[in-house]
Amino acid sequence: MTSDNGLQLQRLAEAEPTIIPRDAHSISRADISDNALKVLYRLRNAGYQAYMVGGGVRDLSLGREPKDFDVATDARPEEVRKLFRNCRLIGRRFRLAHVHFGAEIIEVATFRALHPPEDSEGDDADGERVIENGRIVRDNVYGTLAEDALRRDFTVNALYYNIDDFSVVDHAGGMDDLEDGIIRLIGDPHERYQEDPVRMLRAVRFALKLGFRIHPQTAAPMHDMADSVADMPPARLFDEALKLFMSGDALDAFEMLRHYGLFESLLPLTAEALEEEGSEQWVPFIAAALRNTDERIGADKPVTPAFLFAALLWPAVRQREAELVEDGEAPIPALQQAAAEVQTLQQSRIALPKRFSIPMREIWTLQPRFARRGGKRAQRLLGHPRFRAAYDFLELRAGAGDAPAELAQWWREFQEQPERPPSQKKSSRGGRRRRGGRGRGKGSEDGDRADTAASSPESSAE
Repeated sequence: MTSDNGLQLQRLAEAEPTIIPRDAHSISRADISDNALKVLYRLRNAGYQAYMVGGGVRDLSLGREPKDFDVATDARPEEVRKLFRNCRLIGRRFRLAHVHFGAEIIEVATFRALHPPEDSEGDDADGERVIENGRIVRDNVYGTLAEDALRRDFTVNALYYNIDDFSVVDHAGGMDDLEDGIIRLIGDPHERYQEDPVRMLRAVRFALKLGFRIHPQTAAPMHDMADSVADMPPARLFDEALKLFMSGDALDAFEMLRHYGLFESLLPLTAEALEEEGSEQWVPFIAAALRNTDERIGADKPVTPAFLFAALLWPAVRQREAELVEDGEAPIPALQQAAAEVQTLQQSRIALPKRFSIPMREIWTLQPRFARRGGKRAQRLLGHPRFRAAYDFLELRAGAGDAPAELAQWWREFQEQPERPPSQKKSSRGGRRRRGGRGRGKGSEDGDRADTAASSPESSAE
């Protein structure tokens, strides 16, 4: 059986690429990382082909500052390691060379070959290419520059800057799509999503990042294939979720993911809660949280995935809590059990590290404590390490009608009050304690120490 996608890519690989000379593009070596230039020149001087590729070429062509600089070469990973003492080889699915320069890492990938047009389910002779159910599990079969370009996901990511003559090599029409503002998959979208379903999330992310539109043919299979994203490793989906929701476009990402049916694959419990009758407040609640995240990122303020996921999963927690209360569970234990269940189930889809999942749970379980304002409880809650995050969460809830506005207002005013010293503890008998009399001596010394300790400010705290 012949793959139409494979034949299409093979014909493109055999065609002559478009070469954009130095005077026809806007990329300058002055804008390229010095360390990336070191890698490019050393590879070239050792007799290998060397190109800057991907986001670096794309972003510089758009007048943006690249986040990182990747290199493609015909040198094998082991050959790259021989050239750079500061090189580490990583990856099993795709073997890569990471060249370390302090905090900066230049990723070097060897040109990869196209899949053969015939079905290639299973392993090759050396086990370097493994495909299961149309999905690439491992692929370390090396090829040419043209093949490597057409193996990349989107046309705008398949542009190569040639360090030999400073031209840009375009095998897939990426420069035209950059000018037209289009995110377009290379090859047949159905087969490319089957190879790697995460490409659907990447299409959304690049469209948001660049302000581009997704080409209709690239978008067409998403609704039908969105469920396949759920089969991806939870750790990988965590990374993709962070890129989607913590890059300054979280609210737009939420809306676009829902539009293409992809949100349910990432947060199925929340998606279910949003569809429940009487859940009208939850979309505005999530939108407010994501808008706040975008504003903080835009102002260079810190954001944490713990708060982000606390908001994204809260509708599911509240739904499960209500079910438990209806079954007879007390409110606070119901919330604690609901929080534990939702977190456990969500971990199978997006793997939240403990450094985020533990604070997330604390934000949830602190919410009932805001209702208890008597005595010293408010002061103790104010001193809790997660108070600020939990209070901000309370404000979000109040804005969505999930908590009393008066409660949030009380805590807002309470924080603005000057700190009050703890009250002195008085003797239950009142008046001055009589000296002398019965109990003098050793017993009285112990008694006097006890009275002194009881009157100290430190001991008056509950």
